[in-house]
Amino acid sequence: MSHSNTVYVIDDDPAMRDSLEFLLGAAGFNVRLFDSAQVFLDQLENLDAGCVVTDVRMPGIDGMELLRRLRSGARKLPVIVMTGHGDVPLAVEAMKLGALDFLEKPFEDDRLIGMIQAALAECESGSKNEALSADMAARVASLTQRERQVMQGLVTGQSNKAIAREYDISPRTVEVYRANVMTKMQAGNLSELVRFAIRAGIVED
Repeated sequence: MSHSNTVYVIDDDPAMRDSLEFLLGAAGFNVRLFDSAQVFLDQLENLDAGCVVTDVRMPGIDGMELLRRLRSGARKLPVIVMTGHGDVPLAVEAMKLGALDFLEKPFEDDRLIGMIQAALAECESGSKNEALSADMAARVASLTQRERQVMQGLVTGQSNKAIAREYDISPRTVEVYRANVMTKMQAGNLSELVRFAIRAGIVED
């Protein structure tokens, strides 16, 4: 098994760890499990290259603090964060701290596997896909000013009603703009939209 095929799973939930070990092992990955971010960080120096899959909400060092420590350290590993529903603002913050991607629970198995494969491939190449960045910029450029405002609200975790109040329009109108945004950005769901917006530089630090 190649070292670059290693996935480090960090989650305080034993059932989630066991589930991911089975899923990722069956997909051909070399899986290492950690019940806390502290245990992972204690062993980090001796770990091979690979991809980190971590929960955000954990006791002690949570996923956000883990990202901060990895960002300031010498080891640069791609990190995919797992979040619960309603954690979109937290996921946005995680990506600002260097997370490569995020998944909302419950998620589809194939989606996680695809993300890990992409993360490991990017890690091996050592470069970001400039063509993808240009494509994202083109999608954003196709948005009207109001559509961009609605997208900004969506990716910062605002509800349709909150966006409607902010711009003095009806929630129904927001739904229309939201549908337009999803189509033009080619996003299948909100988490994809958030990732695209961050890669396109829409979400400010």
